[in-house]
Amino acid sequence: MKNKDKIDKPEAQGKTGDVNLKDPDAEAELKLDENGTDDGVLHSTGVLPAQSIRALIHAKRIQAVQEIREEQIQPASLDLRLGAVAYRVRASFLPGEGVTVRDKLTAFGMHEIDLTSGAVLERGCVYIVPLMESVSLGARVSAMANPKSSAGRLDIFTRVITDGSSEFDRVRPAYKGPLYAEISPRAFSILVHEGSRLCQLRIRRGSPPASDTALRRLQDESQLVHTDEGRENISKGKIGVTVDLRGDGTSPIIGYRAKPHTDLIDVDKVDHYAPEDYWDVLHVESRPSIILNPGDFYILASREAITVPPDHAAEMVAYDTLMGEFRVHYAGFFDPGFGYAATGGTGSRAVLEVRSHEVPFTVEHGQVVGRLMYERLVALPDKLYGMGIGSSYQRQGLMLAKQFRRPRTP
Repeated sequence: MKNKDKIDKPEAQGKTGDVNLKDPDAEAELKLDENGTDDGVLHSTGVLPAQSIRALIHAKRIQAVQEIREEQIQPASLDLRLGAVAYRVRASFLPGEGVTVRDKLTAFGMHEIDLTSGAVLERGCVYIVPLMESVSLGARVSAMANPKSSAGRLDIFTRVITDGSSEFDRVRPAYKGPLYAEISPRAFSILVHEGSRLCQLRIRRGSPPASDTALRRLQDESQLVHTDEGRENISKGKIGVTVDLRGDGTSPIIGYRAKPHTDLIDVDKVDHYAPEDYWDVLHVESRPSIILNPGDFYILASREAITVPPDHAAEMVAYDTLMGEFRVHYAGFFDPGFGYAATGGTGSRAVLEVRSHEVPFTVEHGQVVGRLMYERLVALPDKLYGMGIGSSYQRQGLMLAKQFRRPRTP
């Protein structure tokens, strides 16, 4: 089955899995609507869909200092909002076992910044911002965070920290407490506000299995990465994605490089800034390759179109030392429905946020630059990317962050 032409209603698909709804943790985590029905549950483990996130909010497992709005709930993730204050710190840190983020702020904090009327976070500095949302997870429930797509495309290095954590962007099972964002603008200074959304949270129940066999089957069914049959690069539960340095034939532009000295960017503005004020354009060359300069930030695109079927979510592995001396994709999360034909996403490509490390590094057209890991959802979500939820990057090719003006058609 290659990308079904239409989407059946979630409640008509699938069957109840092996979930024990008498388990108090499972009852809230796997509810599919506010009435607590479970007709659409497909698996007992996996990423929670929108309706389960909504149920956790209703059950006060996810709370916030201001009401959580429906627009924050994505098909398989929750947008997190900056709180009212930011703390400039001397260095990044992890609290470690038994230590709170507040304890570390006492040791590393330099000064406090009020965000209620907006404030500038300067390029090259590190800030800690308490988020509006907090969580109370069940014993088998964990969460993962990543930057939102627009934050990644602005080269805003942001990650989530919790009290007692020894890892960034990981919220351990049974964690109960506040969430914090570490923010370090890399290419541009930014203007942020209380309520700005730079990162998102995915919630997972259990540890769903992953295998090359299952991924090959999913590739056959849904054509996850649009490449010639038999040329799929599948290894260790991930599928390879290559870079496009030849262009699509309609434009000579194959990428962008951030300019070193620019004005700041208000992250809450949309379709506002002139791209030429912030970016140098990279054109197709006779030899389809590019030399990445250490410290520069690039926006490139995948050669392949990407599909995320409705019952899965995908994550781009941020960095693999086997691929070379560069990092690809800060904001490596793709919601269910991205690139899916029935949601108008045919031809959607992955936009790659690229930084070279210590030395100049040459990237060739068609070189593997990232690997996608697909995770199943416990149930089909009641909303999909690209279906009336303000999805900015459906059917995208090479595209800058939504803050920049789109080319106008005559």
